[in-house]
Amino acid sequence: MGMKVALVHDYLIQDGGAERVLGCLQKMFPEAPTYTVLHDPDHPQARGKVVRASFLDRFPLAHSHYQWYMPLMPLAVEHLDFSKFNLVISSSSSFAKGIITPPETLHVCYCHTPTRFLWQDRISYVNDLRQPRFMRALLLPYLHNLRVWDRLAADRPTHLLTNSQTSRDRIKRYYGRDAAVIYPPVDVERIPLSTTPGTFWLAGGRLVGYKRFDLIVKAFAKLRLPLKIFGVGPEYRRLKFMSGKETEFLGYISDAEKISLYQNAIGFLHPQVEDFGITAVEAMAAGKPVVTFGSGGGAETVLDGVTGEHIETQSWENIAHAVIRFEPQRYDPATIRSRAEEFSEQNFVRGLREYLASIHADNR
Repeated sequence: MGMKVALVHDYLIQDGGAERVLGCLQKMFPEAPTYTVLHDPDHPQARGKVVRASFLDRFPLAHSHYQWYMPLMPLAVEHLDFSKFNLVISSSSSFAKGIITPPETLHVCYCHTPTRFLWQDRISYVNDLRQPRFMRALLLPYLHNLRVWDRLAADRPTHLLTNSQTSRDRIKRYYGRDAAVIYPPVDVERIPLSTTPGTFWLAGGRLVGYKRFDLIVKAFAKLRLPLKIFGVGPEYRRLKFMSGKETEFLGYISDAEKISLYQNAIGFLHPQVEDFGITAVEAMAAGKPVVTFGSGGGAETVLDGVTGEHIETQSWENIAHAVIRFEPQRYDPATIRSRAEEFSEQNFVRGLREYLASIHADNR
């Protein structure tokens, strides 16, 4: 009998770096069904695939207001049945790591990060909720109980993988476990190298608070230099209100439009603390230097003075200073591109196959 494999993902109702990892896993294991808490049938990782969703998927407004059902999500993942599988690979930044597998089943979890809203971002998560103060106060005991569940759930996988040394350190701190680092797949092949001098600065991604787009917007309102920002999110209106005349918000854009932006930019701005930071690597694939905060995933992917620059603190002043003294001629697009290629899909697949082979050999 061959190895029976199942894949697990938190939920397929948004598209980001975690979903790209799942897409890669689906290519590696085309026969494996994908289990998830919630799913949109038109999601790229659901379309044409065998997807088995939890009982929550049938609940009213579960896709548009999934936060309402968060108290039931631990129960939903624990209710999924993996009794027929030898190997389960989960892609998790919240609940999927908490699945329960039979003792003889290997569970390898690619843990993108300890659950953000329970650990490193727990204070800002509560403060940013657009709810009355008493509602936020009622939420605190629930989040405490969920944090206890999350800590126990992190002990369930047989093996842990993660996407960067930054995430590995967080997993050690919050979960008391070690994780092997395999950098996530970036589709660098579809982004051609550009040697064209840029005419604007670029930033983009999900417009959420922790990504600190507010610092970029404030810096460029002072500098009065051209800036383009792609992406949508809850911060969109606030950012647009505080922006200068030279800042353009592009909203949701296609992959082709994003590639064109990378190719025609002076450089890419990335001031957030990310677990990894795929957009920074995509910009480097186009040969464009990246200005990033010198902490988190950006500090691991961007080589200071070679493929971009590290700023010391998250402040609009530091971003403005980096932009003013920026010298594009110092950077070689081909060198930048070669650094991005180290984070290719092929390298991810090779690293994961070697890791699975090693744990299989150990078990034998």
